[in-house]
Amino acid sequence: MTAAAPPPVIVLVRPQLGENIGKAARAMLNFGLTELRLVAPRDGWPNPDAGPAASGADIVLANAAVYDSLAAATADCTHIYATTVRKRGVTKPVMTPEAAATQVHATAGRSAYVFGPERSGLETDDVALAHSIVTVPINPEFGSLNLAQAVILLAYEWSKGVALASPPEAPLDPPAPHAELEELMQHFVRDLDKAGYFFPAERTDATLRTLRTTLTKTGWSHNDIRMMHGIVTALGRTPRAR
Repeated sequence: MTAAAPPPVIVLVRPQLGENIGKAARAMLNFGLTELRLVAPRDGWPNPDAGPAASGADIVLANAAVYDSLAAATADCTHIYATTVRKRGVTKPVMTPEAAATQVHATAGRSAYVFGPERSGLETDDVALAHSIVTVPINPEFGSLNLAQAVILLAYEWSKGVALASPPEAPLDPPAPHAELEELMQHFVRDLDKAGYFFPAERTDATLRTLRTTLTKTGWSHNDIRMMHGIVTALGRTPRAR
C-alpha cells in the first residue's frame, strides 16, 4: 500500500434525512475520514437534524461541501467507487469493500466512495459516472443496509490500512502473594464456621477443598482480597436498625 495515498472522500448523493447525514459523519470520523461531500441534499444544508445524530462528529459536518451534481462533487477524484447492491445495467468492475480499500491505498490520486439516497440508492447515471462498483456481501434474503451502515463498512475496511489508535489498555493489577489469599481463606472459614455453614460435619474437608480451589483459580489482586475481606466482615455484622 502507498502511504501517501490520500483518504477517500465520502459523497452522499441526494441524501434525504439530516439525521442520516449526521450518522454517516459519525461513522466516518470513527475511522479517520473527515471529508464529506453532499450532492443536492433534499432538505438543503445545513440541516438541524444532522448535528445531534453526529454525536460529536461536528468537524465533519462543519466542513461538508455541497454540490449540484455528482460530476462536480468528484471532479478532483481519480477513482470513483459507486456503492450499490445492483449493477443497474452498467458494466463496471465489481469489488468488495476490502478490495476497494486496498485499491484506494494504492492509488496516488483522490478516491471517492459514492452512496445513493436512502430509499432508492444510486441511479443508473450515477453508477455510469463511477469507475468501479462496490458491493457488500450480504444475506440474499435480507439485503437491508442503511446509509450509515454502508458508510461504516467501507470506512472500516479503509481504516485497516492506516495506523489508527487502539483504545488504551488498562494494566491489570498483579496477583497478590499467596499469604494474602491464605488469610482470606481463613477469614472465610472462621465466619462460615460461626454461621454453621459446614454441615454435615463429615463434609467439612470436601467443602473447604472446593472453596480453596475456587479462590486459588481467580488470580486475586491485593485490592481484590481487601475488598473480599470487607465483604465477609460486613456479612458477619448484625444489621443496623433502620
